[in-house]
Amino acid sequence: MSEIFIFLGRAGSGKGTQAKLLQEKFGLIYLGSGELLRARTKANDFTGHKTFERMKTGALVPTSLIFQLWINRLEEIENTEGENFKGIIFDGSPRMLPEAELLLEALEWYEWDKNIQVFLVDISREEAFNRLTRRRMCQNCGQLIPYVGHYKTLEKCDKCGGELETRSDDTPEAINLRLDLFEKEVVPVIEFFEEKKMLKKINGEQSIEDVQKEILGKID
Repeated sequence: MSEIFIFLGRAGSGKGTQAKLLQEKFGLIYLGSGELLRARTKANDFTGHKTFERMKTGALVPTSLIFQLWINRLEEIENTEGENFKGIIFDGSPRMLPEAELLLEALEWYEWDKNIQVFLVDISREEAFNRLTRRRMCQNCGQLIPYVGHYKTLEKCDKCGGELETRSDDTPEAINLRLDLFEKEVVPVIEFFEEKKMLKKINGEQSIEDVQKEILGKID
């Protein structure tokens, strides 16, 4: 049976780090809306340029675009994985209530709806702001370096040795906008999954190792 994991949480909560750890542990496919959108910005067309401008300011792109990207990727997975398919980890999606409803509909269409588990990596707004203003990204391989634990003292990328820099979209203004949007748009998504008894809350203000331990302990 395929496993579907959905990770939600404020920007800076470490949900992406935990999603990648789970991906590696169980051999699942990682599907991050941020990565899909950043790839889309590289297209030299109207949507590519507008997506870049939206992401630079921290604004959300429309559900129609994000869902188009999801469906294209899900169809690709269905057509290429076959019997090797073990499951998918959604990182930071869905971000709005219509997306949550459409995602469940899409998972049912692909017959991947039998074991869906939703994790909320929960941190306060203040903690999120502090982490986001201090996190860095490798100029070489693009790895995101969170501002937690031993990562705080890294001077070079621990993956490739590249130089570290602040992300261009991690300005205080953009961060506050993202955090505002979380309260407005993502909280209803959390409540949606909670009502369906699919949501598992995780204390994100622990070490990376302890967060992972709590997640593994709550996996069905």
